[in-house]
Amino acid sequence: MTSKGQITLPKRVRMRLGLTTGDEVEFVEDGGEFRLRRHVGDSPFGPYRGHLSHLRGKSPDEIVEELRGRP
Repeated sequence: MTSKGQITLPKRVRMRLGLTTGDEVEFVEDGGEFRLRRHVGDSPFGPYRGHLSHLRGKSPDEIVEELRGRP
C-alpha cells in the first residue's frame, strides 16, 4: 500500500473481476472481513429514464408522422 492508501491488484484478480483502467472497486465488510467487488455506479441515463414514456405503444411510423406534423 502506498502512502496515499493506494493498492495494486494482481492481474488475475483484475481479470476475474473484469476490471479495466478507470473502473472503480469497493470494499464491503462481511463478518469482520472485507471483500473486494467491482463498483457498479448509477447509469448516466438515469435522469432520462421515463422521458419518452408518452410514446409507449406507438409504432415508429406513428411517431415519425407526429413529428412531421401529420395526424
